[in-house]
Amino acid sequence: MKSLIRRAVTFIIETEAKLVLRKYKPKIIAVTGSVGKTGTKDAVFTVLGETLVARKSAKSFNSEIGLPLTILGCDNAWSNPFLWARNIFTGLVLLLTRVHYPKWLVLEIGADKPGDIARAVSWVIPDIAVITAFGEVPVHVEAFKSPDELFEEKANLVKALSPTGTLVVNADDYRVLALRDRTKAKSITYGIGEGAMFRATNIQIAYEDALPAAMTFKIEYDGNVFPVSLRGVLGVQSIYSALAAIATGVFLKLNIVDMIGKLSEHESPRGRMRLLGGVKNSIIIDDSYNSSPVAATAAVNALRTIETKGRRIAVLGDMLELGRFTADEHTKLGTLVGSFADELIVVGARAKYIGQGALERDMSEKNIVEFDDSQKAGKYLETILQPGDVALIKGSQGIRMERAVEEVMAHPEQAGSILVRQDEEWKNR
Repeated sequence: MKSLIRRAVTFIIETEAKLVLRKYKPKIIAVTGSVGKTGTKDAVFTVLGETLVARKSAKSFNSEIGLPLTILGCDNAWSNPFLWARNIFTGLVLLLTRVHYPKWLVLEIGADKPGDIARAVSWVIPDIAVITAFGEVPVHVEAFKSPDELFEEKANLVKALSPTGTLVVNADDYRVLALRDRTKAKSITYGIGEGAMFRATNIQIAYEDALPAAMTFKIEYDGNVFPVSLRGVLGVQSIYSALAAIATGVFLKLNIVDMIGKLSEHESPRGRMRLLGGVKNSIIIDDSYNSSPVAATAAVNALRTIETKGRRIAVLGDMLELGRFTADEHTKLGTLVGSFADELIVVGARAKYIGQGALERDMSEKNIVEFDDSQKAGKYLETILQPGDVALIKGSQGIRMERAVEEVMAHPEQAGSILVRQDEEWKNR
C-alpha cells in the first residue's frame, strides 16, 4: 500500500511539474556528471541567481521526485502525508493562478539506475547543459553493466540539447570533452589543462595563522587573467565548479569581475571539502557527503598538498555502489594514502581494502585503525588529534561519515547548520 501511495504521489507531483514548465517556460541549466554536480550547481546559482532571477535544486535534489519538487519550489516531505498534500496543493496554486515564477532553473540531474536521465530529459529540456567529470570508475556504476553504459546514460542530457542550446564541458576529462561531438549546440570548455577556454592556473592553498583557509588561483580567459579566492574550502573540485559557473555566466553576458566577487563569498555545499575548526586547534576537512574513486582521490591529494606542522590524518569510509571494481579501487586509494599520511582510520567492510593498500605502500600497521561504525571512528579520532593536525573525513552516503565529523568539530552545537544529513529523518536512521 505504501508503495502504491508513493507512486501515486510521485505521478501527481511530476505531472504538476510538467504543466508548470509548460505554463511559465523558464530557461533551464542542467548539471550532471559523476562528481561535483552539487558544488557546480550551487556555484552556477551563486553567480547568476540574483541577476537572472533563478532557482536551484535544493541540496542534492536530482532524483525522480527531486526534480519535480524543485520545479514546484517544494521541500521533501519524507513520510509525512500532510506535507505531501501541501506540496500537491502548492502545485495546483502554481497552475491555477499566475505567480512570480523564476526565469531560470538550475537543476542537478543524476543517474542512479539505467533510464534515469533519459526519462528526465523527456520532459525537462535544458537550454544549457553543464557536464562536470566522469572518471574511469564513477559512482553508481554498480547499477549499470559497465562504466560505458553509465556514461551513455549521462550523455542523454547532451543529446537533449537543441542546436541553439549551449554545452559547458570539463576539458580535463577526455570522455566529457568528447561529448561535444554528440550535439550541434555551441560548446564552451573549462579546466586546468592547456586548451580550455576558461583555464585555472597558479593554484595554491592560502594560509592564515599557519592553517589552510582558502584556495586561490587565476582564471585565464580570452587573453585576460583574473585572480580568484575561494574561502573555507580545499581541493581542485571547488575550482572546477567555479570555472564552470564563470563559463556559464560569461556566455549569459554577466560581468566576470562581478561573478568572481560573488564566488569569493560563496559557501560551498555541506560535506564537500569544507574546512572546519576541530577540537584541540586541529583542522577538519569535511568531505562527508559522498565518495567515489575520482572524488576520493582528489580529496586525498588535497590533504597531501597541505603544509602543516601537525599530522595529516585520513579518515576514509566505504565507497559504495562500485560493484566488481570495489576491491581494486579501495586498494588503489589506500596505496595513495599510504604514500604520505601519518595516520589512517578506515570505516566499513570495503574500506579495509584501503588499509591493505596502505600496508602495501609500507605504511606502519600501528598507524592504521579499522572501525565498522563512523561515530566510533570519530570518537577515536578525537582522542588522537593534536594541535595543528589536519584530518580529512570522507565516505559514501550510506556510511554516514558526518557522524565522525560531529565528534571532532570544535563547535558540535553548530552541526545542524553545518553538516550534511541533519534532517530528523536522516538523524533517526
